[in-house]
Amino acid sequence: MLQENYQGVPFGDERREAAPQTIPGRIMCAWYDAGGEGVSYHDTTPVNQGSGRLNPPDGTYLHGFRANEAVDTSYVKYYDSIDDHEFNRFQPEKEMLYVGWTEPGEWLNYSVFVKKSGLYSVELLYTSNRGGKIALDCGGEVLCTIESTYDDRDPVAWRQWHHWNKAPIAEMFLQEGHRILTLRTVEQGNMNYGYLEFREKN
Repeated sequence: MLQENYQGVPFGDERREAAPQTIPGRIMCAWYDAGGEGVSYHDTTPVNQGSGRLNPPDGTYLHGFRANEAVDTSYVKYYDSIDDHEFNRFQPEKEMLYVGWTEPGEWLNYSVFVKKSGLYSVELLYTSNRGGKIALDCGGEVLCTIESTYDDRDPVAWRQWHHWNKAPIAEMFLQEGHRILTLRTVEQGNMNYGYLEFREKN
């Protein structure tokens, strides 16, 4: 069931119908619920550090994506070897939206529909220049350790924030139906979150 009195709603815009994301499947981290600070998310700074700042307003969808919200969002860039380079452990999709600039204490809510009750494995597409911990809560919280993607072979210092990896982080038992999935940054932060991929365990 949904959390009692929850006021958030599934994210939607001109490119995506406002509907719960589905499990099994990918939960795109930038598609956190609409509802605002303290309802669908908590962010420690009031300004989106990606859309509208790092990615200045230019009238494009990617630079303007959720620019008026506090959650920090950006997208995978294949130019200038920003996200497309030899130090990735997993190659992210070009122009994939993601959540970044994460700090401990921040959280995001996702309206999801679980097709079938059961045990699910969870993988995370992410970057982390120093490791950390996150928590996933969907009727029961699971603490997940995130391995650092730091690679001292990379001569470009700022690119340590852009070494992508996809790794198993948890197993969760989920009940069928409409649920709220919460992603919390617990320790370290400075992680980028691309998506959570849920697969049913046999």
